[in-house]
Amino acid sequence: MTTLWQASQQLQSGESGPEAFTETALNAARDPNKEGECVFIKFYEAQAIQQAHKAGIRWKAQHPLSPIDGLPVSIKDLFDVEGEATTAGSRLLSDAPVATANSSVMERLNLAGAAIVGKTNMTEFAFSGLGINPHYGTPANPWQRAEKRIPGGSSSGAAVAVADGMCLGAVGTDTGGSVRIPAALCGLTGFKPTAERVCQAGTLPLSKSLDSIGVIAHDVRSCWLLDSVIAKQPLELKKYDLRDACFAVPLTRVLDGLDREVAQTWDYAIKGLRHAGATLVEISLSELDELSSMNARGGITAYEAWQWHQPTAQAQPETYDPQVLVRVQRGSHLNEQDASELYQQREAWQQRINAALAGFDALLMPTVPCIAPTIASLNDPQRYMDINALMLRNPSVINMLDGCAISLPCHKTGHPPVGLSLASVHGDDARLISWSLAVETVLNWRS
Repeated sequence: MTTLWQASQQLQSGESGPEAFTETALNAARDPNKEGECVFIKFYEAQAIQQAHKAGIRWKAQHPLSPIDGLPVSIKDLFDVEGEATTAGSRLLSDAPVATANSSVMERLNLAGAAIVGKTNMTEFAFSGLGINPHYGTPANPWQRAEKRIPGGSSSGAAVAVADGMCLGAVGTDTGGSVRIPAALCGLTGFKPTAERVCQAGTLPLSKSLDSIGVIAHDVRSCWLLDSVIAKQPLELKKYDLRDACFAVPLTRVLDGLDREVAQTWDYAIKGLRHAGATLVEISLSELDELSSMNARGGITAYEAWQWHQPTAQAQPETYDPQVLVRVQRGSHLNEQDASELYQQREAWQQRINAALAGFDALLMPTVPCIAPTIASLNDPQRYMDINALMLRNPSVINMLDGCAISLPCHKTGHPPVGLSLASVHGDDARLISWSLAVETVLNWRS
């Protein structure tokens, strides 16, 4: 499948025009054998065709608006589009007032000439790592599709849209792994930048302290390219040698309870990195154990989500996905004093983690500890909560750190998708994505 990076290179060389890529994406979205019906809450077919046509004229005149001018991209149903209600995967907001302006993300994509093919489905209000949505349906994971496995969330439609060729790149949000979890489970690359790098104006919030805006695509260069469009400043992508790398592998928490497929794939990937010359140092990082107590009552996410949801959750609880409502309501038991203590604990925790990671080029861990379960297996509310907590466990570490992270596919062809996560501290995005490019070359054995 052509990647966003490859398509951009073909446009720049004159080998192809944007109309072909966009039409291919739209055909995939219309294909009854794919998941288009569940992937898109809004489908911008006519607008995408028009944008690709205009971009084609600009490329022929050698005056493109950006390297992705006219290429098909999707946005999550959290970003304001002028004249439309932003529904966040809910029925509750379907008749909400329309947005009076575009979100910053939408505006930057428009300025870059991207052909926006639609708004993608998601976990309601982005409050789960599973991707299940009882209102609009749940797009099935591309792996063993007949078994109807979860896509991961909350950016579920974003990942399936890329995996099924309905777009070449997707913009989502990541509060506890919502870009990286679906990327890992669907065999894609997902990049969560340091939160402040991408303006969140016009984005419906979940937790203002933990929210960030990230991207999903097929590979590192494609994620870098799309991030360069939506971020305030593009990252400089450098060529690093893995023989110069020193990566930390924490032994606390993040390697607990790996299922067999993830454990075997993780072990194989780690051996590959060592064989390529990378230095991997196992560290305790016992501070990770503190997260259980910090989040025992719902933590910062529940407290901040309740501040936004309280009026509607109290007045119209029946309109919510029950599994989402339970998590929202946990915030009702936290007061301002509780929140103040949580913020202080987080700041002190960040300082200790930053000190422990000084001198390392990145932190390595499995993105999630298990492969994608079936949607049907999560009908039991307790199992839903248990698997959701498991999916969020590793990636949410980086949101608490206010750091940056990327999930790279590391499974062998024909095996269940598994993600390898590289992460680093606040503001280290450029070095992280450059190291990710080097690691990706080692993981090419999987194909």
